[in-house]
Amino acid sequence: MLVMQSHEASDLAAHHLADMGSRWAHVQAVGRLADALAAQGRVSSDVAAAAWLHDVGYAPELAYTGFHPLDGARFLQGVSVQANVVALVAHHTGAAYEAAERGLSGALAALPAPNPTDLQDLNLLDLVIGPGGSPTSPSSRLSEVLERYPADDPVHRAVTISRPVLLAGAERARRRLRLTNEWPLSVTEGVF
Repeated sequence: MLVMQSHEASDLAAHHLADMGSRWAHVQAVGRLADALAAQGRVSSDVAAAAWLHDVGYAPELAYTGFHPLDGARFLQGVSVQANVVALVAHHTGAAYEAAERGLSGALAALPAPNPTDLQDLNLLDLVIGPGGSPTSPSSRLSEVLERYPADDPVHRAVTISRPVLLAGAERARRRLRLTNEWPLSVTEGVF
């Protein structure tokens, strides 16, 4: 098993996502934020690695089902990345809800289950960075997703259902990590 460190994860993500414009900008900002928190001992090294890899399943060469958490996790499992990073990628930011909407719950359940605290931390990181890499709030981020996808899209339906759970988890992570309500909007230049 390969124990993927953050710098290796960023290289792997860059290999697959660097040509994907705003998607890559989002991933870079999430990864940098995770690296900063990991350096302070606030999040685990698995969270830092998963932050860089959480959207790798969007890469066209990896998109087999079209459901990026599943596609990314299967890819990472195939290259023998540690189970918790695979699990974090598979289950991040309400993936179980979207899997249900897409009829992929069984496939998602076949992957490892993540450490719940690590998952909340990763979800918070994903929810405080907008699609173009700018900091935002979890509530604004989820509103943006709902505006971007039409009401009949599985993403829209899943976010509508999962929104209260995601917001509550993000708030628990924020408190546990001792981050202000303004974070990351209050982060100094250089992180993004």
